[in-house]
Amino acid sequence: MTEHVEWSEPEGPAAPASTAVTPADAADAARLVAFGLQPRLQPARDQEYADLLRRYREDPPFARLADAVATGLGLIVLEVSPRAGMAVTAAEDSVFAVRMGDYARRTSADGSDRFLHGLAHLAVAAMAFPRPEDLADDGYIGRVTVNGVDAFVRQACHRLEERAAEQGENTDPASEAPGLEAAWRIWARRSATGATKDARRLAGSTTGIIAKAVGFLTDSGFLQRTGDDNGGTYRTTARYQLQVRDMAGGAAMAELLELGVVPVTDGTPTLLPPQDADDLELVADAGLPFHSA
Repeated sequence: MTEHVEWSEPEGPAAPASTAVTPADAADAARLVAFGLQPRLQPARDQEYADLLRRYREDPPFARLADAVATGLGLIVLEVSPRAGMAVTAAEDSVFAVRMGDYARRTSADGSDRFLHGLAHLAVAAMAFPRPEDLADDGYIGRVTVNGVDAFVRQACHRLEERAAEQGENTDPASEAPGLEAAWRIWARRSATGATKDARRLAGSTTGIIAKAVGFLTDSGFLQRTGDDNGGTYRTTARYQLQVRDMAGGAAMAELLELGVVPVTDGTPTLLPPQDADDLELVADAGLPFHSA
């Protein structure tokens, strides 16, 4: 009598664990991007946010998934870190993009006002980070004031006016064609505060325009208000540094910096005459953090 022995295939190596993306993974990645779209939310104050940031840094597949979710929404990931959270900015075709024209039309439909709003944002960025090393230093904190930004732009206007006079350019263009005026001509003609019976600054004055700009930046998590002196004092955040760093190559930003802004610590403007600097026209609709229309 022979004993029957059951035969079977030899066991192979254990199947690798599945790396398929689960609905829970996708939900967590989308949740992290959603946190990134709340710029005033600090990871240190939200445990779930901090946990997802840690997972992003320690789990490469999850990081790729979160990046893909952001890309699908038309967002560009600038940095993911404890200091900045998930810092994102909107691409030009993103539904989250804010355009200068849309922003300015909330207060005025006037073409020159739209230009002034863009210049205000540009001046805030230039004063907050006047040197390349300021943008490169993650620990640098810029400080600006409303009155300081206005004084800085007016000093820049004065310098540009001197250049125009030296070169014999027309300093009195047709008033009905404001689009032909250089930036200094538009800003210099506008009242700094306006006049009201109760001494409030007018929204259309230059300090009123700057106040709206820094208010928007504060609501967007780019600035933090620190006091009321000089029309309002503000300090920069890590997100604003990343935003300006991402857009610092613009021609308009370069023009303001080329006028000789030196480092500031209290929002007080200081302007030095440039050496052998060629004039460049300021670019309309170049205000940070907007896309041109």
